[in-house]
Amino acid sequence: MTEPHELTALEQAAAVRAGEVSPAELVRHYLDRVERLNDRYGAFITVTAEQAIARAEALANGAASEHTTPLFGVPTAIKDLTPTAGVRTTYGSRAYADHVPDRDAHLVTLLRRGGMISLGKTNTPEFGLCCYTDNDLAGPARNPWDRARAAGGSSGGAAAAVALGLAPVAHGSDGGGSIRIPASSCGLFGLKTSRGRISAGPDGADVSGLAVQGPLARTVRDAAAMLDVMAVPMPGDPHWAPPLPDGETFLGHAGREPGRLRIGRYARPAAPGVDVDPACAEAWEHASRVLEGLGHDVEDIPTPFGPEVSDLFVTVWSVQSLGPAVEPGAEEALRPVTRAWRAYGRRMDGAAFAAAIGGMQRAARASIEATARYDAVLTPTLAALPQPVEFFDEKDTEPLDNLRRQSAFSAFTSVYNMTGQPVANLPLHRTGTGLPVGVSLVGRPAGEAALLALCAQVEAADPWIRHRPPEW
Repeated sequence: MTEPHELTALEQAAAVRAGEVSPAELVRHYLDRVERLNDRYGAFITVTAEQAIARAEALANGAASEHTTPLFGVPTAIKDLTPTAGVRTTYGSRAYADHVPDRDAHLVTLLRRGGMISLGKTNTPEFGLCCYTDNDLAGPARNPWDRARAAGGSSGGAAAAVALGLAPVAHGSDGGGSIRIPASSCGLFGLKTSRGRISAGPDGADVSGLAVQGPLARTVRDAAAMLDVMAVPMPGDPHWAPPLPDGETFLGHAGREPGRLRIGRYARPAAPGVDVDPACAEAWEHASRVLEGLGHDVEDIPTPFGPEVSDLFVTVWSVQSLGPAVEPGAEEALRPVTRAWRAYGRRMDGAAFAAAIGGMQRAARASIEATARYDAVLTPTLAALPQPVEFFDEKDTEPLDNLRRQSAFSAFTSVYNMTGQPVANLPLHRTGTGLPVGVSLVGRPAGEAALLALCAQVEAADPWIRHRPPEW
């Protein structure tokens, strides 16, 4: 008999609708896997077993079902940067170890309304600042394909959970690559959505527009279905992505043929002096061949960003690191790299911050204009393979060296947080030892629908779901 975690999220929901399995049975199945595997991989910071079972039983009894969606009755997990009412939300920091919000983020409300069931809060680096996932509460999130390697960040716990079969789909967020980096490291489909596609309300604030929410999943269709649940704005959102026409869904677009497309590609990051690992370049070449085999025109293009974007991002990210309030005297409880980011941010005045925001906007406009004739752009997702957990260790590495390592590792990702375009990681490639290597397809502004159609076509041509980590 097929185990529930062998099914896609949409297949699980279909089984619930057919009466073949109950939401509570799905939840108990996943909680059992969490109990057996989480200590080895650090996917969850907080597991909400009792709440999840109660929620699942209520759904089965019809007492808590507001809306029926294609993912009704399916478990999920929420990244621990996102507030959940009555559930500890730590932001990966000892400074917030006992923090319990009194209201949900809007997307958490939407997931509940859609009949999804949260199993708990997934692991994240402190305040989501790093491209790896490690903190002083739960330790590192480890890679399901090789426990000695990092799962990536900052949605590393979410990616580890989905890749291990601890949840069929999971919520992530992305301010500089934080969905795509762990998706590439863990062999998943991950979608960084357009700016304004998913609300960060009611309490989320991001004056730079860098950070967005999105799904991590094993298949394009699962991610599209979760996006349909989350992509409902709330009044007062500072950014709005145009909604789909009435009657259309992202899941529906994932089943459409994209037509013959023109795709630009480049494999040199904007940051100077970054060497791209040959395996990452080979993944990019492999994806190019798949796209050409599907009839698309793939053309080499110059890198559409200049080297100045790295400093612009660092300036803005350092100022944003000051967002989480820390009680006087508690700053020393923060991790070394967090303290380094915040110390640098305090050196910036308003003029420097405003100049960096303006510079990012000009760079974004120039890039979008330079690639406007292409339906999508193909890049490596990362410049390096998943790294050993110790590579980013904060105890034995000077913060500045750590930051340089992060910058080189994730050299392709943050520029598309500046442009606000949707970007998907496709887990198309594996090294000889089985490590996943992702590539990124960048869509047109607010173009998730067309991007999902293309990604689903690529997935059908070269399915990645057949690849599973050792402890699957």
